[in-house]
Amino acid sequence: MRNIVFIVLFNLAFILTSRAEKPVRILVVTGGHGYNKETFNEMLNSLGDRYTYRVVEFPDAFEMFAPEKRTEYDVLLFYHMWQKITPEQQAIFADCIRKGKPVVALHHSICAFDDWEEYWRIIGGKYFHRPTVLDGKEYPACSYIHDLKFTVKVAAKHPVTKGINDFEVFDETYKGYWVDPGVKVLLTTDEPSSTPVIGWAKTYGKARIVVFQSGHDTPTFQNETYRRLLRQALEWVVK
Repeated sequence: MRNIVFIVLFNLAFILTSRAEKPVRILVVTGGHGYNKETFNEMLNSLGDRYTYRVVEFPDAFEMFAPEKRTEYDVLLFYHMWQKITPEQQAIFADCIRKGKPVVALHHSICAFDDWEEYWRIIGGKYFHRPTVLDGKEYPACSYIHDLKFTVKVAAKHPVTKGINDFEVFDETYKGYWVDPGVKVLLTTDEPSSTPVIGWAKTYGKARIVVFQSGHDTPTFQNETYRRLLRQALEWVVK
């Protein structure tokens, strides 16, 4: 009897260990905006052995949202500013996330798809390149400033911000973008050239979503606190 119990417990431990060691597969979606690929990939490599990643660029990335491709990755990491999308692509894209594929969106991803409002709803924010009316309110074109040092403030206790205190970044700010009032605000700033809310969490259908406005270039990619935020965001959305 003891041998049987031992064998059962051993097999259970083996199964649990195997599952725990299975890497989280990140599909990194880029396109529509240049970036420093070397230091961006260094940031991704810093996530550790628990994560693997594959980079796909729009328009080729659209095929990865198809139902038969969704088993090839566990989480979407958006770092794109793509604009062109057909109604069919919109439907497949939204369905992919609504049915549970989680997303972490960085920086200029909130500038994408100027003519597709549902994308704004998916990620919970939008940088407007031109005056835009949304929910009955008119928003002027947004603005940006490169290369500023400013303080990122932790606005809420949350698994994404666990163990993190206020910190400084050298980054690009956006001002005037829309943030869905229903999001969970995670990060803010007092920098006057920025919209106050610069990090949030939300859901879309069955999917968890986290968005960070910061993430323009190498100084942020190499910021250890930002890397920790990214890792904890990925951990939270895939649970």
